[in-house]
Amino acid sequence: MQDFAAWAEGTALAAALRRSWHLYMVLNATHILGIALLLGAIIPLDLRLVGIVRGGALHVLAPFLSRAAGVGLGIALATGPVLWSVGARDYLANAAFRWKLALIVLSLVIVALQHAGKGWRRAVETGTPGPGARILAALSLAIWLSVLLAGRWIGFL
Repeated sequence: MQDFAAWAEGTALAAALRRSWHLYMVLNATHILGIALLLGAIIPLDLRLVGIVRGGALHVLAPFLSRAAGVGLGIALATGPVLWSVGARDYLANAAFRWKLALIVLSLVIVALQHAGKGWRRAVETGTPGPGARILAALSLAIWLSVLLAGRWIGFL
């Protein structure tokens, strides 16, 4: 993995980002926008599925918020590796970064399970999430918030 990190640090894009703080700042802001869109959609959706927040027709909210979260995830996943390339070896040495990556993978597994399961379709169609959808939503909420905390923790280690 260190060889791949060294290669990433040597790319022209990583070099350009190291030379131009303006370019780095715009890319970083774009990454934060993706995270905001992701969490801004996931949190209310998960809270509604868990039952903490009432109201709002799931047949309208769930598809819209799910797509918005997907767009945010796409933005974050497109910009994250580019930001990582600026100091890839240092990031790999950072425990919080490694936790963040592991939690992202776990979050994506939860999302896949939620959307592949009958509980998701039932919740969207009937507006009443079953126990499985509620449990997965609670896990999703906890894990995505943990991703956010791990991401912030990176700068403190």
